[in-house]
This record gives sequence, C-alpha cells and structure tokens, in this order.
Amino acid sequence: MITCVEGRHRQVRGRYTADTVTVYQAYPAEIAVPALANGRFVAPFKRDRMTWIKPSFLWMMYRCGWASKPGQERVLAVEIRRSGFERALAAACLSHFDRSLYPDRDTWAQRVRTSPVRVQWDPERSLRLGPLPYRSLQVGLSGDAVDRYRNAGQCSGLQARG
Repeated sequence: MITCVEGRHRQVRGRYTADTVTVYQAYPAEIAVPALANGRFVAPFKRDRMTWIKPSFLWMMYRCGWASKPGQERVLAVEIRRSGFERALAAACLSHFDRSLYPDRDTWAQRVRTSPVRVQWDPERSLRLGPLPYRSLQVGLSGDAVDRYRNAGQCSGLQARG
C-alpha cells in the first residue's frame, strides 16, 4: 500500500465523487475516436504496453502540450470506479527506487517485475504549466490492470483550444 506521510506535498489531485475518479490520457485521433464512439478503449488501442493515467488535468495538459504534441492531440477524460482506482494503488509499486520504502534495489526490482501497476509523483503544474512546489500522482498500468481499466472506464472527450 502506498501511504503519504508528507501531507500535502504528495496528494492525489483530481476530479472525483464517492464512487468515481476521472483520469486523463492523450492519444492520437486513431485511438481516441474509436474510444469515444464505443465509450471504452477498443482497437487500435493496445494492451501490450504500459499506459499512464493522470488524475491531474493540469499535469496531463502539461504532458501533452495542451494537446499540441504529435500523437497526443486528443485528450480523453476517463471516469473509472473509485474502488478500482484504489485497488490499483494498493497493488502499485514506485517507478523508481526509494530506500525509505524498500530495503534494497533487489527487493524493489522484484516488486517492479511482479506488480502490474507503477506510480510516480511529478510536479503539479499551474495554468501556465509552470512547476508547482507539490507533486501529483501518475499511475502506470500494464497487463491485467490495463484490461480492467479499458473495460471498466467510460471515455469522454475534451478539446483543448489554443
């Protein structure tokens, strides 16, 4: 289980209800359009690579350059069950070694090999996309975690305008 002892420095920031969490992803039109038409991820979306979801809208917009980067022109808002999100976090490991959580690199590496979920904390962003002094969560899903996500999420589209 991932716990935050640093208070507000590391926090899951995003849109949520008692039952759902909205996460964001940026894709090219060839993945986003079928996902929107079907309300979930379908081909050509592939499950064989890690897919990163971001609860922070501003972090997503920073990452995709306000939907201007090649292959990231469409931003999807994906509403997922909060219970599934929390289950994924409970199974997660950090994407990098942290000696305060793992006794040694080998233990961490073993956890990385066996966990379908990774987490990392990145600087939150302002409206102008400058870094803020606190961090927001990014969650990487692979294997079975991707299958649960793509079959359970409800996709809707966002459009960024310059």
